[in-house]
Amino acid sequence: MEQQVIKELKIGDILKLLPHRYPFLLVDKVQIIQEGCEGIGFKNVTMNEPQFTGHFPENPIMPGVLIMEAMAQTCGIVVKSSTGGDNSGAVLFMGIDEAKFRKPFLPGDIMEMHVVKEKECRGVYRFKCRASCNGVLHAEAILTAMMGR
Repeated sequence: MEQQVIKELKIGDILKLLPHRYPFLLVDKVQIIQEGCEGIGFKNVTMNEPQFTGHFPENPIMPGVLIMEAMAQTCGIVVKSSTGGDNSGAVLFMGIDEAKFRKPFLPGDIMEMHVVKEKECRGVYRFKCRASCNGVLHAEAILTAMMGR
């Protein structure tokens, strides 16, 4: 079922919301499905990214920790875009649960990260996250984070 996009955030909008910058900004675009609760982040995986010089030069794959970070950044963008937040505070990891890596992301892939808020309590957020490419699930996790100051 196709989901209705209510807002699309391009790189300029993302830079206003997150303090991350190259080479650690890992989201290129976000489509908001439900304000503050659900969105889809996109990351173009390209060979000229610094992690591929060492992971692995002959067989470049996106490191799992960067996949988790990209999903967390997407969660932060979804939350901060609904509050009119600025980029002064980082989204701080508190937990990664049920992480599974099913297939690697390779240069040339477009990582599509679907995040859905499951719970929010006193500035702590829990999101169910799935990362896919061309409709094929590559990774998933439940991420818990808080908004830093």
